[in-house]
Amino acid sequence: MRLNEQLKDRRSKRIIGILFTVFMLLLVLFTLLSNTLQSLTLPKVRAEQSVMGSVVHTLEGSGNIQPLVEVKLVNPSDWKIKEIFIKEGDRVKRGQKLISYDSQSAERELKDEEAQLKKQKIALQQFHDQFILISMEGDEIKIRNASRTIETQKLDIGVQERKIDEMKVKLANDKELSAPFDGFITKVSALEGLSSSGESDVVIANLSHGYQFTFMADADLLSSLDISLGDKVQVKVQVKSDKKTKTIEGEIIELKDVEPRLGYSSAKESDNTETIEQKLLHVKVTDSALIGGEQAHIKLTKKSKQNGLLISNEAIHQDREGMFIYKIEEQRGALGNDFVVHKVRIHSNEKNDKETMIQSDNVYENDLIILESSEPLQDNNRVRLQ
Repeated sequence: MRLNEQLKDRRSKRIIGILFTVFMLLLVLFTLLSNTLQSLTLPKVRAEQSVMGSVVHTLEGSGNIQPLVEVKLVNPSDWKIKEIFIKEGDRVKRGQKLISYDSQSAERELKDEEAQLKKQKIALQQFHDQFILISMEGDEIKIRNASRTIETQKLDIGVQERKIDEMKVKLANDKELSAPFDGFITKVSALEGLSSSGESDVVIANLSHGYQFTFMADADLLSSLDISLGDKVQVKVQVKSDKKTKTIEGEIIELKDVEPRLGYSSAKESDNTETIEQKLLHVKVTDSALIGGEQAHIKLTKKSKQNGLLISNEAIHQDREGMFIYKIEEQRGALGNDFVVHKVRIHSNEKNDKETMIQSDNVYENDLIILESSEPLQDNNRVRLQ
C-alpha cells in the first residue's frame, strides 16, 4: 500500500516536472516568436560603414575640336560662280585660288566707261579748237566762257578716270577668291553656276593658331581642382586619319562665366533648389594630325589636401537646424542584438557628387550610417538591417 502511494507520488512529480518543462519551453518559444514577429514590423534600413579617407574631385569634359581662328570669305559682288577649285578638308597656301566668278557684266561695264572717257577727251579737243578761234576774235567774255568750259571738261575727265581705276581694282579683286593665309578649308557653301547666297562662300581656318574645344563645368569643382588660366592638361583625341586615340597636351586659354544651372541639394528632406555657378572652358590644342571635327575628352582627378570621415551623400538629411544623419548603435540583449537609431548633427568640410567629408563628435570610423529606410525614422527607433 505504501509502495503504491510512493509510486503515485513519484509519477505525479514526474508529470508536473514534464508539464513545467513544456510550459517553460513554450514560454521561451512564444517569447522568441513574439520578438521575431515584432522585429519584422520594424523599419527596414540599408546602411554602410563610415570610412576615413580623402574626397576625390573629378572633372570630365568633352567636345568637338574646332579651329581657334576661322575666317568667312565673301564675294561682295553678286556674280555667278564660274569654277570652284577646292573642297572641304583641303589644305591651302596663302594666295591660292579658291573660286573664280563670272565677271563678264563687269568687264562690259568697264569697257563702256572707258569708251565714255574717250568721248570726253575728244570733246576736250574740240573745246580747245573753239578756244583758239574765239581768242582770234578778241571777245574777252567769250574767251573766259570757253576757258571755263575746258576746265569743267578736264574735271569730268578726272572723275571718269578715277571711276575706271576703281572698277579695275574691284574687277581684279572680285574676279577670284584667294586664300588670305595658309589654312584649312572647313566649309564650302558656293555652288557653280549660282550667285552667292549672301553667306560666306568659303570658311577657312588659320592653322597657325591651332585648335580648341569647349565644355562647361561647375565653378566650385574648378575651384576645388585649383584650375586656372594657362594650366596644361592632357587631352585625348580620336584622330580621324588613323582612327586612333592620341593624347595631346592642351592649354586652358579662357574661363568664361555662363548662365548658372539649377540643381537640388544632396541632403534629403530638402526641397530647396540651389543655383550652381557654371563656367565655359576653352582648351587650346595644337597638333599636325588635327583637321577639325575630332572628338576630344579631358579627365582631371585630384584628392583633397586633408583626410577625414567620409559618408555617402544619400545618408545626409537636412532640416531647419542644419544637416544630420542617422547612426545605428548595436545593443546586446538576452534574446539577441537590437539596432537602435540615433540622430546625429554633422558639419560638411568638403564633398563631391558621391560622398561628403564630415565633422561630428559622435561619429567615428566604421560606424553604421543609414542610407535608406522603408519608413520615416525618429531618434531611438529600433530598426532591422537589410
